[in-house]
Amino acid sequence: MNALAKDPFRCKSVLTVNGKSYTYYRIDALSDAFGDISRLPYSIKVLLEAALRHYDGVAVTEDHIRRLAAWTQRRNPNEEVPFTPARVLLHDTTGLPALVDLSAMRETMHRMGGDVSKVNPLIPVDVTVCHSVTVDSFGSRDALRLNEEREMQRNQERFRFFRWAQQAYQNLRIVPPSTGIMHQINMEFLSSVTVIQKIGEETVIYPDTLIGTDSHTTMINGMGIVAWGVGGIEAEAAMLGQPLYLGTPEVVGLRLTGSLPEGTTATDLALTITNLLRKKGVVGKFVEFIGPGARALTLADRATIANMAPEYGATMGYFPLDAETIRYMREIGRSDEQIAVTEAYYKAQGLYVDDDSPEPSYSELMELDLSTVVPSLAGPKRPQDRIALADLKTAFRETVTAAVSAGGYGVSPQDLDKTVRVRHPGGGESHLKHGAVVLAAITSCTNTSNPSVLIGAGLLARKAVERGLTKPAYVKSSLTPGSRVVTDYLEESGLLRPLEQLGFHIAGYGCATCIGNSGPLPAEVAQAIEEHQLTVAAVLSGNRNFEGRIHPQIKANYLASPPLVVAYALAGTVDIDFAQEPIGLDRHGEPVFLKDLWPTSREIDAIVKQTLRPELFRKRYGNVYEANPSWNQLEAPGGMLYPWDKQSTYIQEPPFLKEFTIMPEKIVDIRAARVLLKLGDSVTTDHASPSGSIKPDSPAGRYLQSRGVSRADFNSYPSRRGNHEVMVRGAFANVRLRNQLVPGSEGGITKYWPTGEIMSIYDAAMKYKDDGTPLVILAGKEYGTGSSRDWAAKGPLLLGVRMILAESFERIHRSNLVGMGILPLQFKPGQNADTLGLTGEEVFSTVGLDEKIRPGQTIKMIAVRHDRDKLEFEVVVRLDNPVEVDYYLHGGIMPKVMRKLLQG
Repeated sequence: MNALAKDPFRCKSVLTVNGKSYTYYRIDALSDAFGDISRLPYSIKVLLEAALRHYDGVAVTEDHIRRLAAWTQRRNPNEEVPFTPARVLLHDTTGLPALVDLSAMRETMHRMGGDVSKVNPLIPVDVTVCHSVTVDSFGSRDALRLNEEREMQRNQERFRFFRWAQQAYQNLRIVPPSTGIMHQINMEFLSSVTVIQKIGEETVIYPDTLIGTDSHTTMINGMGIVAWGVGGIEAEAAMLGQPLYLGTPEVVGLRLTGSLPEGTTATDLALTITNLLRKKGVVGKFVEFIGPGARALTLADRATIANMAPEYGATMGYFPLDAETIRYMREIGRSDEQIAVTEAYYKAQGLYVDDDSPEPSYSELMELDLSTVVPSLAGPKRPQDRIALADLKTAFRETVTAAVSAGGYGVSPQDLDKTVRVRHPGGGESHLKHGAVVLAAITSCTNTSNPSVLIGAGLLARKAVERGLTKPAYVKSSLTPGSRVVTDYLEESGLLRPLEQLGFHIAGYGCATCIGNSGPLPAEVAQAIEEHQLTVAAVLSGNRNFEGRIHPQIKANYLASPPLVVAYALAGTVDIDFAQEPIGLDRHGEPVFLKDLWPTSREIDAIVKQTLRPELFRKRYGNVYEANPSWNQLEAPGGMLYPWDKQSTYIQEPPFLKEFTIMPEKIVDIRAARVLLKLGDSVTTDHASPSGSIKPDSPAGRYLQSRGVSRADFNSYPSRRGNHEVMVRGAFANVRLRNQLVPGSEGGITKYWPTGEIMSIYDAAMKYKDDGTPLVILAGKEYGTGSSRDWAAKGPLLLGVRMILAESFERIHRSNLVGMGILPLQFKPGQNADTLGLTGEEVFSTVGLDEKIRPGQTIKMIAVRHDRDKLEFEVVVRLDNPVEVDYYLHGGIMPKVMRKLLQG
């Protein structure tokens, strides 16, 4: 059905800008029926517009319109509302499995005798190849070239698959490697802010909206665009024309007042807001930033805050469109016509904010005075754990001297200052101790998209070089800009050279260190860490620092602004109080303090205004799809069906639809499930989904070696997400995973209950699978925190996990579990595995699980121990809306969509 075929609410109107007419869906036309639309939160208005435009009475109903339009009077989070995004954004490590799944769906369609062309994106899809580059080489001007060459060599098979997909699928664009990070490319190039589409005889205008298979898709919220991260399975459904459904969201308003004090950065503000909102509890909610403080922030600063929405737990961190958005559009080279149409459309819709705009009615309104923000970091293992810069030395010492059982560090106070001598190749030596910064990286979309903090880092570096400061030899340093425009303005301002003089050479254009692609530490440093069990540190300008993510040898990882990354690289340690202790000695032996190097806001602003020009963006993005010669030279197969190679260790047809049938299996109780893992609080998708390097003695490493892959060619888990054989072997293989079934252990091991043997999680799961035994995972609060990784749900499914019983779930991961047909169950309030006395040795069975299951229903769980003690308790079924129930009844989103396509 044509999305414009129905207009029962009489909302269609015409907007004329510079003599051109555009059809749009005027949301304030609903005021007579539903009350004052003007007080709706801005993000809800955008959802309402999309629902009006896609109204068909089936996928989008009058009830859906009513729920959104009457949001201020009545809202029920258990009632779902639809969202049909304008486009989908993927990166290569999440995009590859999504496209592999689509290709498997084509194979299934072909086997079933259907039309394979039906399996095709129906809305625009962009893939950015930005998550493959690894910082193997660093500290020289050759680093970029060498890392790019290795990236292309290691990933040729994956890249050929993308080249095939580019010609096989319609509505698919692929941004080549070495362009930048997806979220910055999204802001600077892909985002249109408004979409103009020819539908029939009408030219329709509507807001740019999207979903992305990366948690930090929310960065574009800073540009006034409604978007959030989803799992690849949900993205596939959207690509195939299915609306996404979510519970009617709560919207928390955060009014910002005042201004940032001199010496603070957008990073400090982002970490402060992350800490504030995580404590408040905004998981699954929208957050809108309003007030004079919000309007005074630059768009880059807004994007820095919006990027961190997954870290504070929100679905979105939204800044409504205003004059600053329009200014930014000019800065990045958008046409005068596009800017004029955008401004006129958003004003006509009541989506534009100025001093006279009425304040929306929110579920809750909070306030933050920006003048209270202080320089900060976050860590050592969670992005919400903010630490004031002045307190870091004390906080680090308290952390590392904590008991092993509490923090896994266990350094005695008297050992904190012991040093280890390290001899470096080519001569020279340095001294390592606990707290040594062995990794300093200006990396990640959060900050490398923000000119003020990058210029600040360059100015600090220039002042340090002028004073003759250098960093210790054991510090591995790197700079991975979010786009090539960053290089342009750093070079033009003369600040790239001093960064290079301190070892911050450009090492690649991609996510790099923040996702664990930090590369190996120098051999002599790695050896010293291992031999002396040192608790060393990383300081990075990223957004994630979960255990085992940044580097397996680094236990203390701190998020910080780019200038602070440079400062800690120079100091060589986090065990320092910058207010009292010098960073180092200048060439005359005089102490140099951080305050001596820190640039003023006036210095930073002057260079930003001088160097940021539209021409930089137009030049870089004018030919972006053809700008990488190595990419252009890759040969790839043709045709509609991908020619699977059974010998490939990168790409295999996934097994999710191998046993597909036209009719779904009936839902029945899960009987006699064994516990594969018993986990604590805040277990992340980094713990569940393999990331980073592949260890030779791991199940995945042994598999690759059995297929003739040398250790040097293992590449990383993210690069092999198109091969389920590798990924399932890496599920829960994180070196920092603590499985309570094996007390005191770390890593991917468990107890196989029938014999009591301790073995790898993969090996145990395969034994259970041979026995026909279903599996359950027990977990604490916030299960699934972190990135929107499909394999955090796909891996458990292939291990044989049928249900996960937790105290609470993170939004995206819970949705992914449902999308793969795994049942999320939640303890009732006040209960958990420990209060119920569950040890993990029990055998679990559900009672009341059938095809009449309802959202949020309570069912009974029976746990029987080996000694026949039986415990009965109730659990909540976390299928949160009828759509999720439908997905579960079908065994997941893929089978559901396949059946719809075959029947249609």
